[in-house]
Amino acid sequence: MPKEILLNAFNMNCVGHINHGLWTHPRDQSDRYHRLDYWTSMAATLERGLFDGLFLADIVGVYDVYQQSVDLALRESIQLPVNDPLMLVSAMAAVTKGLGFGVTVNVHAEEPYIFARRLSTLDHLTDGRIGWNIVTGYLDSAARAVGQSALGEHDTRYDRADECLDLLYALWEGSWDDDAVLGNRKARVYADPARVRKIRHEGTYYRADAYHLSEPSCQRTPVLYQAGTSGRGRKFASRHAECVFISSPDTTVARAASRAIREGAVGEGRRVDDVRIFAGITVVVDRTQRAASEKYEDYLRYASPEAGLAHFSAGTGMDFSQYELDEPITYGKGNFVQTSVDLARERGWTKRSILSDMALGGRYPLIVGDPNQVADALEAWIDEGEVDGFNLARTVAPESYEDFIDLVVPVLQERGRYKTAYGEGSLRNRLFGEGNRLPARHHGAGFRPNGTARDVE
Repeated sequence: MPKEILLNAFNMNCVGHINHGLWTHPRDQSDRYHRLDYWTSMAATLERGLFDGLFLADIVGVYDVYQQSVDLALRESIQLPVNDPLMLVSAMAAVTKGLGFGVTVNVHAEEPYIFARRLSTLDHLTDGRIGWNIVTGYLDSAARAVGQSALGEHDTRYDRADECLDLLYALWEGSWDDDAVLGNRKARVYADPARVRKIRHEGTYYRADAYHLSEPSCQRTPVLYQAGTSGRGRKFASRHAECVFISSPDTTVARAASRAIREGAVGEGRRVDDVRIFAGITVVVDRTQRAASEKYEDYLRYASPEAGLAHFSAGTGMDFSQYELDEPITYGKGNFVQTSVDLARERGWTKRSILSDMALGGRYPLIVGDPNQVADALEAWIDEGEVDGFNLARTVAPESYEDFIDLVVPVLQERGRYKTAYGEGSLRNRLFGEGNRLPARHHGAGFRPNGTARDVE
């Protein structure tokens, strides 16, 4: 039986996200990002298309590496201004029943004790449809904004993230028993004190002496997303991630990344299918190949490859404005997005080639065609790239999502490659079919009272 494709809409609480410059297109509505009805309408649209989730990216710094300035980021709205993604979720959950929500939060920008309650609250309010995209950051500007001199060393950031996750697991999984809440009005006992325990944690980076403030939610631990595919990032994903987001230029690179991620999970005592892998993709579709090509040419007139280059500069920590178009570039080992640096070095990218790849303002593989051509290409990524689904980047919003839903989804459904209804239960159960909670073989399950929990009184 062919694999059923999973699908997230990839977006951000800002004007310009991945495909830069398209906010200037006359049909684009992304400048309404600070309006609640913009997001509730989008959520309803995505639910109509049976999207598994809305994946919300985020940053807590600014892109100031290119030209050593924030000027272009401001002029082109390169993820600036950007609002909090978590604030959108409860409103969108109120107008949907099946759509999941993956929110990006930098593990180093939050106090675990407070953050645990925020995610539990959203898990309650969404009936178990919340996921967390765990990031460790890659912007010096974000570190400076919170009083640090510079971004911490790459691998050390993951060491700290490992400890943070252990503390969060202890709070989410170990503080309250499933039957702690009695709600007994006659006996005047809402929660049984004997079934609620204090979490004590004394670590290298964190200390805590606290009860989790929230009663158990549907999933307890949110679905865990992660996007790091460097050596250290992959080790982190092997232990924690349930869904991994990869950015690969083709199916060959995607296949290698997918196999490495799954092998890592098995090495941590998990199963090969305990991880769902999503590839970043951009689609321009219309009813005919000619119409799709014309739409693409129309979009190109508004796109900003230079803004895409500025975004890439921030990810690699390299100011590409200082290079001539065909000047050889020396890519050193950076402290930023290592996989981007490694790929650029491996392929010998020059400024000209990067700008060419970012003709539509973004760096993800591009599919342009009629519905059948797009479906063919997506199936090839699934079968040859060995991924499970896609994070579909927006171009002109909300048009690009509407086009995909109206034109591509029916074709995929006819081919048996896309669901015709949402499954039951939580986001985790819909993705994996094994219930609402972390499986017993996941590292986080060991923090349950009947597991091998540490730091629990």
